[in-house]
Amino acid sequence: MKPNFWKRTGFYALVAFIVLQAIFPFYYAVLTSLESGQALFEVNYLPKKLDLSNYAGMLSQGVFGKQILNSVFVATVVVIISLFLAVTASFALARIRFRGRGLLLLTVLSVSMFPQIAVLSGLFEVIRFFNLFNSLWSLIFSYMIFTLPFTVWVLTTFMRSLPIEIEEAAIMDGASSFTIIRKVFLPLMWPAMVTTGLLAFIHAWNEFLFALTFLSTDGQRTVPVAIAMISGSSEFEVPWGNIMAASVIVTLPLVGLVLIFQRKIVSGLTAGAVKG
Repeated sequence: MKPNFWKRTGFYALVAFIVLQAIFPFYYAVLTSLESGQALFEVNYLPKKLDLSNYAGMLSQGVFGKQILNSVFVATVVVIISLFLAVTASFALARIRFRGRGLLLLTVLSVSMFPQIAVLSGLFEVIRFFNLFNSLWSLIFSYMIFTLPFTVWVLTTFMRSLPIEIEEAAIMDGASSFTIIRKVFLPLMWPAMVTTGLLAFIHAWNEFLFALTFLSTDGQRTVPVAIAMISGSSEFEVPWGNIMAASVIVTLPLVGLVLIFQRKIVSGLTAGAVKG
């Protein structure tokens, strides 16, 4: 047989293995969420019946629905504020020459390198000082510490790859800095903004430590903490069906966003990689 046949076979086998490894945990979570009773402890790889009682049980709880809305609110506000500040900051860092610009950009990026636990105690004191404890704004404030450096760095790199001639033409026409950002750069930066915005949304949607620390009531909690606190009628009974159903419910929006914006995501990830 030709060597190319074995190369193609090995390549597709590797791709199939990676896809299977990535998809199987979510598939098994969906499978488990459709089972109840003793069937939860049986190893099955194909659904025997469609039992939606776990989903009905979770969605019928008013608290869990409110917790989903809490996560949507927090993640959406974090994305909006992060992108607004990142676009304006990236314009200054990419287009305006000033002393210490490179050091400032490295400092912004280095902030995101600290683990969450390292800043938790100090951040807790700041939130308590501003009377934000048990408020969704405490999460928005704390999430900005980690999402803003990443969005600033990515958008700055992308803006540097844009031709400076389009900015000079806008300046010759009398456009102000904000007009240049709004009418010249924003239409060109959509792929990078979609990518960074989606990653910021996923981070805010999945974050657990700050949400567990800064929120104390069920009505204010977000979905990661809500899922972790699902309990049964006794300390020895774990409602795995409800936990899997809740996990599937909160994962589907992320899957949907990735599928909707997949073309923009690919363009954004490769934006600025090639110049000239």
